[in-house]
Amino acid sequence: MSSAAARLSAWRARAAITLALCPAVARGEQPGIATPPADVLDPGSPLAPLPDLGVDWPDLSRPDEAAPLLVAPGPIPTLALPPPPPAAPVASRGRSVPVGEQRYTIRLDGLEDIGGGAALRTRFDELSVLHAGLEKPANVAQIDRRARQDAGLLRELLRAAGYYDAEVDTRVALPTGPVAGTAQRLQVALLASPGQRYAFAEVHVSGLAAAGEDAPALRSALALKPGDPADADRVNGGIAALRAALGARGYAFAVVADPDITINHDTHRATLALAVTPGARMRIGAIRLEGHRVFGPRHVTRISRLKPGDRYNAERLDDLRRALVATGLVSVVQIRPVRTADPQVVDLAVRLEPAPPRTVAAAIGYGTGEGASVELSWQHRNLLPPEGAVTFRGKAGTQEQLVSAQLRRGNFRQRDQVFTAQIAADHQKRPAYDANTFSISAGIERQTNIVWQKKWTWSYGVEFATSDERDVIAATGQPRRRTYYIAAVPTSLAYDGSDDLLNPSSGYRLAARVSPELSLQGSAFGYARLQIDGSAYQPLGDRIVLAARVRLGSIQGASRDRIAPTRRFYAGGGGSVRGFGYQRIGPRDVDNDPIGGRSLAEFGTEARFRFGNFGIVPFLDGGNLYTAALPRFTGFRFGTGLGVRYYTSFGPIRVDVGTPINRQPGDSRVAIYVSLGQAF
Repeated sequence: MSSAAARLSAWRARAAITLALCPAVARGEQPGIATPPADVLDPGSPLAPLPDLGVDWPDLSRPDEAAPLLVAPGPIPTLALPPPPPAAPVASRGRSVPVGEQRYTIRLDGLEDIGGGAALRTRFDELSVLHAGLEKPANVAQIDRRARQDAGLLRELLRAAGYYDAEVDTRVALPTGPVAGTAQRLQVALLASPGQRYAFAEVHVSGLAAAGEDAPALRSALALKPGDPADADRVNGGIAALRAALGARGYAFAVVADPDITINHDTHRATLALAVTPGARMRIGAIRLEGHRVFGPRHVTRISRLKPGDRYNAERLDDLRRALVATGLVSVVQIRPVRTADPQVVDLAVRLEPAPPRTVAAAIGYGTGEGASVELSWQHRNLLPPEGAVTFRGKAGTQEQLVSAQLRRGNFRQRDQVFTAQIAADHQKRPAYDANTFSISAGIERQTNIVWQKKWTWSYGVEFATSDERDVIAATGQPRRRTYYIAAVPTSLAYDGSDDLLNPSSGYRLAARVSPELSLQGSAFGYARLQIDGSAYQPLGDRIVLAARVRLGSIQGASRDRIAPTRRFYAGGGGSVRGFGYQRIGPRDVDNDPIGGRSLAEFGTEARFRFGNFGIVPFLDGGNLYTAALPRFTGFRFGTGLGVRYYTSFGPIRVDVGTPINRQPGDSRVAIYVSLGQAF
């Protein structure tokens, strides 16, 4: 564009502004000048000056002349605009809904009497955008958009539940009734009309005949038949159960096609067609290790419940995955069947990703009666493979100092069997004694854990100890020092019929421990320690559990005074009678210090009230310690208190505060106990 054309364009733009600012000019008039009739005007005549505007008309014969400025150079003046009028409220259902960011409540209507309504509401709450932004203020348009999005979600959920004619309407309004306070929340309502629930008229499963004698059980696993609701969850659950049944019965390469569902809106019926290709029933061949060799094939075979020649079982493969992860040495496990030259034999390809083998742990603790302590440990979980964990542990406390080394070999010789060996040097300064003990022990046990809670567990082992112990003569209070050499063969047998290892709510438990011991102090003598524990759990509704326990103990074959103070029974503390300090129940010497006993009887009761992740536990415990070999069930000491629980994914964290009811001189008024898991 030439400079002349550019100036002409600029002039035209300024002229347009002039016309907009001066309506008279826009009508072809000049302010203060009479306008001649239209038939007198000459289009070729020069334009008259406009002195009021301060702008001269351009000379059209000189197009390159610079266009005049409409305003003098300088800052552009700011125009003061009047405030906008207040926005009109949005009307909904006869009431005014204020404009601006609002909070709201949600109401779901129409699902009260339909099948699966509770589960549908739960799923809706998990996926709803209204619920996701419930406490976040939003304007009416945003809330309405969320409501319409949730209406589509609810329609899809209803269709998945078999209500293929479902309709959902939305309403956004202020509450119709009086609301306390000044802030009224909008009420978002989703109004559902589910219609009739569709049902299956026919369920066709093809291909199962190839499974032979397994066909009826496989068809039964699907658990879908004519007349059942056309519910997507029911269909998916049935197909998953069918796949699991095929894998459990040896069909390693079975194929279940996607279901074909035909809907008839006229009859409100559906037809399901499902094609299954079972393939051959397979047997287990060899185990092949791929990737990192955390274990050898022999150890993986020992852990597996599937042996060469067994029928293929997908459920036991899942069990093997969990068992390998439970060793603590594996972070990722992949197991897949691999075809072999034999069409009925399948190998297992196992790929393991190792987990960090070393752990350094530290702990600081305090317990009423036990005092303060600091503990440090180092562990290598596979120092002596396979699964040979070595742990070095040290403890420094006001009442105990300990140094120990332990070897623990998991899955020793067979699945779930553990071998342990330990050497330890321990100094304990308790109210009842002051002892320096050196011990060596070893044992084999079948353990339970949170992955596999076993009904029956057992243990047996040997222990050798030498202990230099100081106590007092009970009758006179005169201090004495004796050295004991002890050999023991501890054994135990336990049954666990409860429903949870760390937080039981139903069932019962029984355990018995017997330890024949030979002691050399001056002369050799023998005795046997026996202890029986039982507990029971009874739920009362969904939030309350009543729990009770009993403990009986006896030492047969020697008098209390001959038995080393560290091997006697004691009562009181967080695992005994709460409210009393550690070892504070039972016979005492002339200095009011405990001296232990040969028999004991204890009980505990508590009510566990749970509210979400928290709970409160009022409790009452009682018990006593006796010099005789058998408990007499007299002179019980009682403690009561209140506990608090915080429930985590790995078990409840327990804090109990107790007080003795019939305390003796020297007993504290309050005792506090902190641990993981319930008291019993």
